This record gives sequence, structure tokens and C-alpha cells, in this order.
Amino acid sequence: MRGLCIGLLLLAWLYPASGRADPFAAPPALARGINITAWFRFPASRDPAALGAYLSDQALADLRATGFDFVRLAVDPQVVDGPAQRSVLIAAIRRIQRQGLTVVVSPHPDDWRLETSPADRERLSAFWKTLAAALRPLDPAHTVPEVLNEPVFTNDPAGWAALQHRLLADIRHALPHATVVLTGQDWGSIGGLLALPPEDDPNVIYSFHFYDPAELTSLAAYRPGLDRTAVARLPFPVDDRMRCDLTADRSADNATRELMRYYCGLGWDASRIAAPIDRAAAWGRAHHVRLLAGEFGASADLNPAARLAWLHTVSDTLAKRDIGWALWGYDDVMGLGVSRPPARRPRLDSSVLTALGMTPPM
Repeated sequence: MRGLCIGLLLLAWLYPASGRADPFAAPPALARGINITAWFRFPASRDPAALGAYLSDQALADLRATGFDFVRLAVDPQVVDGPAQRSVLIAAIRRIQRQGLTVVVSPHPDDWRLETSPADRERLSAFWKTLAAALRPLDPAHTVPEVLNEPVFTNDPAGWAALQHRLLADIRHALPHATVVLTGQDWGSIGGLLALPPEDDPNVIYSFHFYDPAELTSLAAYRPGLDRTAVARLPFPVDDRMRCDLTADRSADNATRELMRYYCGLGWDASRIAAPIDRAAAWGRAHHVRLLAGEFGASADLNPAARLAWLHTVSDTLAKRDIGWALWGYDDVMGLGVSRPPARRPRLDSSVLTALGMTPPM
């Protein structure tokens, strides 16, 4: 009995109730999430009062009632570089958590060049040293730091892996038992994930983003000068190549027509969506790690039939492989498209929610 008491006292000393995580607690369940994209990323004002008022408790409660279990909160480090703004961020995380939602805190630096700038790499390290300490008092079961959103590091997976390893150490110094989200380079793509050597850390989740095919989901935003109205008519799934080609022929623009016919020729359908996701799932199984699709979404300008079918196909494919997902985003046209700043109780797009297998709040 004396030994048991000493052991319990030792555990209490090592893991006090003030915020250090229970090392034996299960990692947070991140099944169905929503990205809040603009609150701490493109705020209209950095004044603490205005910043804190971006989203109401009722709006957050509606997200939980709809069936979301976590929020991925995009944070520009420069927006919260002052103690007052950082306090607003911590208060916002607490408010989200009070609604029963886990919070993934994801840095989205706007103009940093981490691939080429040692100074920017130091800025990111300093950001995490400061923020990880600020996150320490929060509920560790519902607070998940993510190292970085969409690292680029083109053709340099080793460079990114080395930087991520260092940043993970920065986070671990203050949050030794937190679940941390890691990702591969190449904009957090599946290809970047497959090139990533896994960390020797049992309490991490590996994220990838999925917007394939970009010709459909972003209306080929990577190609300037196209006829977006024509591209928005593309079908999904492509179950009739001839009909898809006829849709392409309705564009008077040669470049647009060629791109649309290229899309049609690839025959995008559920099986083609599943193929890269299955490669990611196989990587996860091989390394005995959990995966998260931290972003996916499709432009609201895409025709509704194709958009809703794509959203349903991707979310269903991920769920069947036990991969959690987060829609991009709550306040973005690729997702629910809530206006910025949101109303006190925004109306959520019921067609999008239904496609995701969720129930819109009454």
C-alpha cells in the first residue's frame, strides 16, 4: 500500500491537473472536422475585441449539433504575435472546446519562405515555443497542435523532414504528451506524405490534403485565362466520356476545351478518387500510424450535381478507410461558404452537409 501511495504521488507530481496530459489517455478522435479559415488568418481587424467576436457560441454549438467533432483553426502567426491577440486565440480555443469540439491549431503563415529563409524558419520555431507554452493549460485531450499547413519544399522532402523534426521537438518541450499533427511536403499532398520518413513518436497523426482533380475542384485555378463558366459544367463522376466531351465542346475557348477534354479522358470516378487515398492508407498501415485528411473541398461555382457527388465520394472513401477528415472550410467557398464575418447564427448549407452524411441543425 505504501508503494502504491508513493506511485500515485509521483504520477500526480509528473502530470498535475493544470494542463499536462494523462500519458495513458487515448488520442483525440478526429473523425469529422471543419476548417475555420479566416478567424485568425485574414481578420478584418487585429483589435482584440473585434478578433474575439468573429464567431458566436451559438454558431459553434450548431457545428457540434451538426455532427462535427473537431475544428481545424487556421492561424497566421503574424496575427497572434502580440500577447493580447494570443490571449484572444487561447480564449477562442476554450470557447470552441466548451461546445464539445476538439481544436487542431494549424499555423498558416501568409508570406514566409521557409524553404529558402533561415529567418522564417526561426520565426516558426519561436512561434511554436511561445504558443505551445500558452496551450499548456488547455484540456490536453482536445488541443492538437499541427506543425505547419502545407509545407512546400519542392523536391526537398529531406529538408522538410529535418525542419519538422526540429519543430516537433519545440512543441514537445512544452507539450510532452499532446497529440501532434505532422505532414509531408509538396503542399501537404499524398505524394509528400509517401516521401516522409515517420517520426519515432507514438502520439502523432499524419495529415494530407486532397483536392484531386484540381481541374474540377478549383475549376483549374492553376491555369489563368480559362473560361471558368465552361469548366464549372464538368461532370463528376465521368460515367459517359462522350457526353463529357460534348460538355467540353460547348466552350468557344480552345485552351479551355482542351483542358476539359483532358479531364474527361482521365475518367474521374469513385475508383479513381480511391486510388491515391488507398496509397496513403497503405503507408499508414505500414508504419502503424493514424491519418487525417486535414483539408478537402470543391468550389461552390462548380455545378451542384458534380460538387455534391465529389464531396460525398471523398468523405465516404475516407470514412471507409478510418481516415478522419476536415472540410475546407466553414467560411470559404470551397466548403460551407459562410460569409465573413459570420452572422450570429449562420445558415449552414444543407446540401453540402447532406453530401457529407451529416444532419443540418434545426
